[in-house]
Amino acid sequence: MNITLRQLEIFAAVASYQHVGRAAEALRVSQSAASMALAELENVLGYPLFDRVARRIQLNEQGRALLPKAQALLDRAREIEETSARGEPAGHLHIGASTTVGNYLLPGILGALAQERPALVVNLEVGNTQVIVRRLLEHAIDLAVVEGPVSHPDLVEAPWTEDELVVCHGGQGAPDRLEEAQWIMREPGSGTREVFEQAMRAAGLPIQLRLELGHTEAIKQAVEAGLGLGCLSRLAVRRELELGYLHAVETPQLSLRRQLTFVQHRQKYRSDALRVFEHFCRAAVGAHQ
Repeated sequence: MNITLRQLEIFAAVASYQHVGRAAEALRVSQSAASMALAELENVLGYPLFDRVARRIQLNEQGRALLPKAQALLDRAREIEETSARGEPAGHLHIGASTTVGNYLLPGILGALAQERPALVVNLEVGNTQVIVRRLLEHAIDLAVVEGPVSHPDLVEAPWTEDELVVCHGGQGAPDRLEEAQWIMREPGSGTREVFEQAMRAAGLPIQLRLELGHTEAIKQAVEAGLGLGCLSRLAVRRELELGYLHAVETPQLSLRRQLTFVQHRQKYRSDALRVFEHFCRAAVGAHQ
């Protein structure tokens, strides 16, 4: 076999950084060594993997086809290399989570996982659902945990647990009719916003947007200050509801339940570490239901 794991590792790094120098720095090799390995790989394959325009480098069609296969081989090699002496899954996972899941649900689960499986290190990246899905398609993360459905032919979804959105106000009194409300909402691309907008459309209710804020905590502060109504995950406002800083509005006309899902690239290798992570997450929410 003329293709080496090192060549594939450098190829995957260059694809991720879209820059040979930064990829070489991340892998702690010289830029010339990285360029040589990439050239050798392309020579063995008989076709280029990147389009080189001026000083820019980006994956071409052949490179995009090879990347998930290369990542799968590298994942398998790392799994063999990193398996602990006791035979337990070890190594690193890069998990992407949408904002609600990443800020209010996963931290406690990851803390418990770190205690039970210290050889398994999980890095968590948090962003809105649209951003996290893009990162998954770029093979920059191993697994995504997001709010709501994701429709893409290259991605596979698996249900995890349910979440509920709640409409809330700051105690100054809610409008008698939701169509009269001023709303404080997340940015476009947010799973929370998408579910809320779908529910309002289904109920035939207009949305009068007063503020658009990019973080749940900012929305909570604005709602508490009486600037408008918010619609957020019950996970995110549980403490404020209990302490009386926020107050829930009964909304029987709105369907505000949603599915939290695991999402993985169809060609991603499902390592033992990924299986352990998913199993631990399912067991953790099951214990609290």
